[in-house]
Amino acid sequence: MTFQCASARQGKMTLTDEILSSLHLADKTGLWGTLGTIKPLRNFEPDADVERLHDTLTNKGNVQTVIDTVTNLDNEQRQEVVRLYKEEMQQDLIDNVKKALSGDLERVITGLLKTPAAYDAEELRLAMKGLGTDEATLTEILSTRSNEQLHKIQACYREEYKTELEKHIAADTSEPFTGLLLALAKGKREKESVIIDYGLIEQDAKVLTSDLGPKNSPNIAQWITIFTERPKGHLRRVFDSYKKITSEDIEDGIKKHFKGDLQKALFTLVAVIKDTPLYFADKLHNSMKGLGTDDKALIRILISRSEEDLLSIRVAYRKKYGKSLYSSIQSDTKGDYRMALLLLCRAEDI
Repeated sequence: MTFQCASARQGKMTLTDEILSSLHLADKTGLWGTLGTIKPLRNFEPDADVERLHDTLTNKGNVQTVIDTVTNLDNEQRQEVVRLYKEEMQQDLIDNVKKALSGDLERVITGLLKTPAAYDAEELRLAMKGLGTDEATLTEILSTRSNEQLHKIQACYREEYKTELEKHIAADTSEPFTGLLLALAKGKREKESVIIDYGLIEQDAKVLTSDLGPKNSPNIAQWITIFTERPKGHLRRVFDSYKKITSEDIEDGIKKHFKGDLQKALFTLVAVIKDTPLYFADKLHNSMKGLGTDDKALIRILISRSEEDLLSIRVAYRKKYGKSLYSSIQSDTKGDYRMALLLLCRAEDI
C-alpha cells in the first residue's frame, strides 16, 4: 500500500496514527490479553472445591460458600470442578445447585458453571422458546461474539437441541431480520489488520450510500454482507467515509431507510462496532434504570463479559453515567444475588 505525503516524516506519522487508531479499546482483548474481571485462581485446588460445594449443597450450608467458590474461579477451572464433581460424587453439580438454590441466584451460579458456548446456546434457545421472541437478546449475542465463539455456540446448540441454530432462527424470525441474524451466526467476520485498504473503504461507503434517494431502497443483502463480514476497524472508517459523503451519521441513514427488527439490529451492530464496552455499559444501565430490573440482561452480560472486557465496560459506565457499575448493582439488587453480581463486577470505581 502506498502513502502519498508531503514528506517521509509526515508519512511515518500518518501510518503510526492509523495503526494506533486501529487499536480500539473494544478490540484490545485479543491484542493485550483479557480485560475481564475474573482471572484464574492461582492456588486452585479442585478436589477441595468439590468437597466444599458438595457439603454445602447437600447439607444446606452457607450459600456464601457456593458464591465465593464459583466466582473465585475462571471458567476453565469451573469446568474442572464440574468434571471432578461428577467423577467423585457420582452426581451432577448443576443439578444439585438447582435443587439447593432458586431464583436469580440459581441463574447466576448455573450460568457460571456452564461453558461460555453452552451458556450462550441456552440463552439463544430461551430467546426463541415459547410464544414470543426476544429479538434484542438474539442480536446482542450474535453481534458481540467472535467467529470462534460463534462456531462453538453452533456446535453446542446442535448437540444440546438436536438441530441447527440457523433452523430455529429461520423458523422464529422474519426477513430481512432473519438474513442478518443468519449472516452473523455464520461467524465470517474478517480479522483485523494493520494494513488499511482505503480502496475497499471507499467502495463499501459507496455501496451504503447508493440508491438511498427518497424513492429508492438500499440493497439489503449488500448492507448485511458489509456489516457482518468486514472487520470492526474497517467499518469504523467506512462510517466516517459515509458521513463525509452524506453529511449524516450512519445511524441517520439506518433510521431513514430501514424499519422494524432489522433497523434495531443494525443500530445494535453500529453501537458494537463503534465501541463495544460502551454498548454493554448502556445495556447494563438500561437493565437497572426505572422501577424494575431486567435481571436476565444484567446476569447475561456480567457472566458473558466477566472474562472478556468487563474492566473496560466498567470504565465506560463510570465515564458516561457518573457512577460506578458496582454501586449501581449494589443499589438495584438484594441479598445473596447482589453479592454474586458484585463479585463478578469485582471492585468499586472511584
